[in-house]
Amino acid sequence: MKQTRLFISFLCTAALAAPLCAEEGGAGHYTPGATASFIDEMLDKPGWAYVNQGLYYGGDYSGKKGLPLGANLAGSVDATSYADVNVLLYQSSLELFGGHYAACAAIPFVRMDVDVSGTLTGPRGRTFNKQTSDRAEGLGDIYLAPFMLGWKKGDLKYDARLGFYAPTGEYDKNDLANVGKNYWTVEPAVSMSYLGSKNGIEVTTFAGIDLNSENQDTDYQTGEQVHLDMTVAQHLPLGKDIVGVGANGFYYQQITGDSSDTSRLGDFKGRTAGVGPALSYVTKVCGHDLVLEVKWLPEMDVENRLEGDYVWVKAALIF
Repeated sequence: MKQTRLFISFLCTAALAAPLCAEEGGAGHYTPGATASFIDEMLDKPGWAYVNQGLYYGGDYSGKKGLPLGANLAGSVDATSYADVNVLLYQSSLELFGGHYAACAAIPFVRMDVDVSGTLTGPRGRTFNKQTSDRAEGLGDIYLAPFMLGWKKGDLKYDARLGFYAPTGEYDKNDLANVGKNYWTVEPAVSMSYLGSKNGIEVTTFAGIDLNSENQDTDYQTGEQVHLDMTVAQHLPLGKDIVGVGANGFYYQQITGDSSDTSRLGDFKGRTAGVGPALSYVTKVCGHDLVLEVKWLPEMDVENRLEGDYVWVKAALIF
């Protein structure tokens, strides 16, 4: 199981523009399942890692209150989003409080398709019954994690992280689809991972809270969100390589409601939970460790959000 001990930090890959949800613009910055398993942990030793992560999400929403899309409220929404993120992680030899210091940056490229049918309410309260669609694509909101500190004791690893999402993606309050959020998010997070070097059993969990600034274009502030991801898996040798089979579950909850001087939704909190299969594979390429993961996460308990399916594909090369 030596190869499986090469952990990678994927916290910064949560910079993917998330699919439409309860929050303003349809989404918070964090996407369920973004950090969840052993490959999302920090490295075992100083070095570099390049990460490429892909996300597909398809979901729909139909509710009495409507879904806030910029300056509009939509009664019935179908949305599909695709994202590709390039991540660079550096873990140094510097030690603080007995742990190793690391940092990373992630640059996401996003495409989002939104279809709205039924009632569409404009910023001045005018209501239209219509069917329309919108598409946005380009650079999303960049994520930077300038502080990551990790510890290791035998088969147990744990860390603390502080990162933020910058509003670098294009945003227009009159559009139904946007690749940027137009506000900042600060995200403190912690993780803990056990991966047995003898039995191959993995139990990994990540937890974080998102603190959002106000969108200055709409005077709208998305509430604070907490999120928890957990993976349980069995890792087995496959020749000289390692294969892992398990499940990833997630829980995401707004703990404070959205607020705005012109809000028509009241205390509009979102919630989602889901679970699905996760497969991983560890091998060598030109003397470097390559880690792959694929997982499908259907949502099962949803409130004030789109309900659909996440499909994640992650690949990391360690130098």
